[in-house]
Formats: sequence, C-alpha cells, structure tokens
Amino acid sequence: MAPKIFFITGANSGFGFAIAAAAIRQGHKVIGTVRSEQARAAFAERLPAARSVLCDVTEFDRMADVVAQAEEDHGPINVLINNAGYGHEGTLEESPLEEMRRQFDVNVFGAVAVAKALLPRFRERRSGFIVNVTSMGGMITMPGIAYYCGSKFALQGISEVMRAEMAPFGVHVTALCPGSFRTDWAGRSMIRTERSIADYDAQFDPIRQARQARSGQQPGDPDKLAAAVLRLVESDNPPPQLLLGSDALGLVSDRIERLKQEIEAWKSVTASTDA
Repeated sequence: MAPKIFFITGANSGFGFAIAAAAIRQGHKVIGTVRSEQARAAFAERLPAARSVLCDVTEFDRMADVVAQAEEDHGPINVLINNAGYGHEGTLEESPLEEMRRQFDVNVFGAVAVAKALLPRFRERRSGFIVNVTSMGGMITMPGIAYYCGSKFALQGISEVMRAEMAPFGVHVTALCPGSFRTDWAGRSMIRTERSIADYDAQFDPIRQARQARSGQQPGDPDKLAAAVLRLVESDNPPPQLLLGSDALGLVSDRIERLKQEIEAWKSVTASTDA
C-alpha cells in the first residue's frame, strides 16, 4: 500500500493509539486528535513520528477548520479513523437523560461532525476511506448499556447510508464492530451511573461486577485489531461492516439467527398489513 495520511480521532489510547502505531510502522503519516495538552505530550512521547491536533469532537463547529488546517499543514488526508468515543453503563431507568445526551454527542454527533468535515474533500478528490468505529454493541444489545448500544446502533445506520451516498465518488465507508478487547473501555473510559433502585440489584449488580473484573483480561488484542484495520483500508472492495473478535462473531451470528426465527414466526402478521 502506498503511504497514506491517516486522521485518527481519540488517538492517544485504546484502538486509536494501536492503529496510529501500526500505521506509522508501515510508513504512513498519522495525524491524531487529543483532548488536552497533557494527552498531547504523552502521545508525542509514545509516538514521536505522529502529529497531533488538540481537538474535542463535540466542538462540532470547529471540525471543518481543524481538518482544513491539518491538510494545510500535512497534506491531503486519505483515511479517517473515527475512533473517539466512550462507554456508559447504567440501567435505563436509573440513568439521567443528560448522560444519554453526552453519550450521543461524543459517539454519534462527534463522529458525524468529523466525517462531514472530510466528506467534501474526499468527494472532490474521488477517493478516501472512512472507518467508523462502532461496536458489536451496534448490532446486539446487552442489559446495562442502553445509551452506549443506542449510540453505536445510530452510528452503524449512519455509516451504511454514508457508504451508499459516497460510493459513486470512489469513497469507501466501513463500520468497524469490535467485540471485547483489552482497552480502557470498561475501565477508566467507562462512565458508570450510580445505583439507586434496589429492584435492579439481582439483575444488574452481577453484570457490573463481572464487567469490571474482566477489564484488562478481554480476549481481543488491540494490536491485532490495528493490523486488521490496515488490511481493511488496503481493500478495493471493503465490507459495509467488519466484525472483529470471536465473541463479536458468535454473539452477532446468534442474533441474526434469532432474528430469522422471529421473522419466520411472525411473517403471517407481518404480511397481513398490506392493502
């Protein structure tokens, strides 16, 4: 693959850092977004060959200027890795709407704002690749992470429409759907709503405890995910979504099978509504 310029949001940790490091190793240029000067310094120390941009993706009106400045300083961007995001955990009834709004601001609106800053440039150049990092939680659901799954389902759907709209211009769009990986998602990056309703104790407390216990011991290797992403962006015919991780493969496959069974069981009712 010829050297490319990657623009990676949330580049200082987790998947973002793993992809940035892998891209640098393969001879690509990396521009990574970070949210603080402290994160910027740490990113530069860990990956000195990369360049960084101080940027919070929820500053929606800044995105066009941030991208314009990045291209002026470093050249035309070829690949967007829309990675910035975080997890929220809490039962739906207990979790304030303000926490849902923040979840969607970062995971959905932020990702769309960054993509929209690059869409006209990719369209005019008739090339480009957008990887929107969603989750297996954008294709299946689990108790206790309704806001997170909702945000990832939203980005999943938007990605498919974006893919269809950009295809005539030679621009690829893939939703990356990881399972459980050894990142900080379930650790310091997780926002947890405080418990307040005893009725949920028996159902939810074991889920929260298990998730915290597994943090750092998940089966997925972020470096192997990064290698898979680099293979993905080399493809001339990338998939609409790419599952990564054996747990994602199993859980999403099971959900698809159940969906088929549900459709079959209710198809007479489904078809009964036509005029």
